[in-house]
Amino acid sequence: QAQLTEFGGGSVQAGESLRLSCVASDRIYSSSTCLGWFRQAPGKEREGLASIYTDLGITYTGGSATGRFGISQDKVKKTIFLEMNDLKSDDTAMYYCAAQSWCGQGVSPASVTFWGQGTQVTVSS
Repeated sequence: QAQLTEFGGGSVQAGESLRLSCVASDRIYSSSTCLGWFRQAPGKEREGLASIYTDLGITYTGGSATGRFGISQDKVKKTIFLEMNDLKSDDTAMYYCAAQSWCGQGVSPASVTFWGQGTQVTVSS
């Protein structure tokens, strides 16, 4: 079964940190060399934040993620993480894990081959 399941969303105060997790099913993990994170705020387009080549561990961050967010993985658990620091109210959004056809800065949603269901992050100022 193809599945990406996100965990770790919630409500935090501005300035706090949060770590999101995404567990990939065997089917997704074995067929996807690149996993990443996107987010979508109300009324805005979905944007790519970070991605990782799971075989080599090469990571990319870009856009709103630059400087405050980082991506990592646990290969044994087929899990990727998004570490978010110094959160701001503008970071309030639904965060999605994704299997992508390629990794890099500026990956568009069109490059996603499979989406997780999303996890909500709300930052209060």
